[in-house]
Amino acid sequence: MVDIEKASAAMKMFLEAIGEDPNREGLKETPMRVAKMYNELTAGYDDCPQEHLKKVFSVENSELVIVKDIEFFSLCEHHLLPFFGKVHIAYIPEEKVVGLSKLARCVETFARRLQIQEKMTTQIANTIDETLKPIGIMVVVEAEHTCMTMRGIKKVGSSTVTFATRGKFKEDSNLRKEVLDLIKC
Repeated sequence: MVDIEKASAAMKMFLEAIGEDPNREGLKETPMRVAKMYNELTAGYDDCPQEHLKKVFSVENSELVIVKDIEFFSLCEHHLLPFFGKVHIAYIPEEKVVGLSKLARCVETFARRLQIQEKMTTQIANTIDETLKPIGIMVVVEAEHTCMTMRGIKKVGSSTVTFATRGKFKEDSNLRKEVLDLIKC
């Protein structure tokens, strides 16, 4: 939970540091708005991803499950600028599956923290692997980083793709290819 008062005071000092007048009409409420915004954007620190994956359902088979195009927004821990995109999760259950929306909630928990994409991809895969104990898990994250598109090298439209594989997906390149073909990555 963000200390709203402290964050608001810091934002007021930041506005002064860049030469702005935090008391001018358009900025009077900005420090408080920004503090509340960061409270929302970093709400993942107050959430436990394993909790979302606790309620499982028994299944008789172990067929591939894919949830693709889970949209997310996160903040780069290096510049506090947004990165956003889609997460694709494929897993082969070991007699139990989780509600599909729970996978999206797991993604949201990690995305709502100061983050780097590589770490987020691994965190999602590890959490699902440790909690559900599937035969295999593959997480693919595609994202655009505004720290690369609006500053620095300014390469608009570039994207970064990261992968994390566990179990059968780590061992079987044909299975990885099948998943990538199905998600069109």
